[in-house]
Amino acid sequence: MCGITGWIDWNRDLTKQSESLEKMTDTLAPRGPDASGTWISAHCALGHRRLSVIDPENGAQPMIRHTGEDKYVIVYNGELYNAPELRKELESRGRAFATNCDTEVLLVAFMEWGKSCVERFNGIFAFAIWDVAEQELFLARDRLGVKPLFYSTQDGLFIFGSEQKCILAHPAVKPEVGAEGLAEIFILGPARTPGHGVYKQISELRPGRCMTVNHAGLKTTTYWQLKSSPHEQDIEATAEQVRELLKDTVERQLVSDVPVCTLLSGGLDSSALTTLAVNYYNDNGQGNVHTYSVDYTDNDKHFKAHAFQPNSDAPWIERMTTHLGTVHHPIQFDTPELVCALEAATFARDLPGMADVDASLLLFCHEIKKDATVAISGEAADEIFGGYPWFHREDALGANTFPWSLASAMRADLLAPDVAAWIKPLDYIGDRYMQAIAEVPHLDGETEQLRRMRQMSYLNITRFMPTLLDRKDRMSMAAGLEVRVPFCDHRLVEYVWNIPWEIKTAGDREKGILRKALRGVLPDDVLTRKKSPYPKTHNPNYLAAVKGLLLDVLNDPGSPLLPLINVQKVRELAESDSAKSNIPWFGQLMSGPQLFAYLYQMNVWLKQYKVVIG
Repeated sequence: MCGITGWIDWNRDLTKQSESLEKMTDTLAPRGPDASGTWISAHCALGHRRLSVIDPENGAQPMIRHTGEDKYVIVYNGELYNAPELRKELESRGRAFATNCDTEVLLVAFMEWGKSCVERFNGIFAFAIWDVAEQELFLARDRLGVKPLFYSTQDGLFIFGSEQKCILAHPAVKPEVGAEGLAEIFILGPARTPGHGVYKQISELRPGRCMTVNHAGLKTTTYWQLKSSPHEQDIEATAEQVRELLKDTVERQLVSDVPVCTLLSGGLDSSALTTLAVNYYNDNGQGNVHTYSVDYTDNDKHFKAHAFQPNSDAPWIERMTTHLGTVHHPIQFDTPELVCALEAATFARDLPGMADVDASLLLFCHEIKKDATVAISGEAADEIFGGYPWFHREDALGANTFPWSLASAMRADLLAPDVAAWIKPLDYIGDRYMQAIAEVPHLDGETEQLRRMRQMSYLNITRFMPTLLDRKDRMSMAAGLEVRVPFCDHRLVEYVWNIPWEIKTAGDREKGILRKALRGVLPDDVLTRKKSPYPKTHNPNYLAAVKGLLLDVLNDPGSPLLPLINVQKVRELAESDSAKSNIPWFGQLMSGPQLFAYLYQMNVWLKQYKVVIG
């Protein structure tokens, strides 16, 4: 994995702008700690930071290739999991290769098939290719949006990058946030509307989209989206297909020239991926799989089971590591570490984020990076297979809003009255919800219940899942760690999307078809374990610490957060002895402590990024 950036300027000679290009590229150094490269011409400048995973010796970027007198330059962030097949096909068509890296495969595929090459890719990617002869830049992003790609346009200028920070490093882009950006932060955050970059001058290339930039302007096209079609297979054939698809994608994603590990919580998803990895390593004589888990000091003393987190992970992790014989690395953090990392997590995301959930993942990735460069993680299974409690609760299904945003009125009530009047938060979230619902590709003849479940699946895949994928990318890449997410293989997502709900919930269980597919793969007790999300701290010291941080912000008249919030209401909440941890701030992972930490992160962001509101 890597970081990419660059820009086009039709009005000036960019060969005199190398200093700006270096500055933009340097902001991405954590994403690519192994190497740096730039390429600059009269109207196009490209920058790259590299994390070496495949062919470390020969995969330097920007990469340049020629066809006759035509010249192409690429910067690329990602992995192509079908690179061997593509390479073989391209060689059969007379194409030659100078390296073993997938960067060259992607570039040569573009040279052979043009812009339609993206339809052939199986992987996670964001890339830009400059066609020197045509004076045209082609950009694309993977189907599920695992890899980020942002851009800014103004007066003959087009700027792009893996993160907002590299675009903000360009002198033409200012850290300005308007009403829409504030609404994203206050009423949707840490989720974000697809295509929106929060900052006024920054947009996001949506997943499954590609973009062409030339003298005629900018054109965006969709090359992939979810399509609904009848599901013809019975439950047994469906389970077999799910199992084969998952096995194939895990094995593809284990290919690497550097150490690969797995993240293991002892839950269904991570246990399945780890088991498939161990089986593959055993079959290929590759030694032991290393596994990593995260926990918090004294969590065993303070954990209390509830609907979203019915049990703790520790006993289940021990169950799986003993069963599989992995080399396990339990990582534990204490409250002061989590609190200290809130600021670094804000910089990693370029925005306020998931508070301690971000901070702990950032710390976790730094620890993993000491021994490994690539990790396998179970993100997206719950969105794709319908694992979250809100798929199965009538109050969430009938809420007529995003099921992870049931506290919108409470959130809006914490805004300063003039800010609330300006950004109209409840209208904003209502409009965004209806926009998402209007996109759902329904199937003719569906019952009202099945239509609602398809809507819920679509909301989770296109609105909630990107929040977790963005979190995983930003926190892992800030530590120079590549994390692969097999459940985001587009073939698996396309197939499961059309499995009828009664088959998805086989056995009257959430993710029932996945459990059925994994029979004989996982031990029975792990197979039937109730879902438990990414672990967070339950230590009351954390609540006390983040309340203290927020009160410090409230007591500082120079805090940039103060004009945006109802200070009295926030203070009453923070000072209350009865402030509980069950405030439904966002989804299942963010409640009272995370509300206070989020507002603290917001102040850090406003101050350190010198955000201008207007």
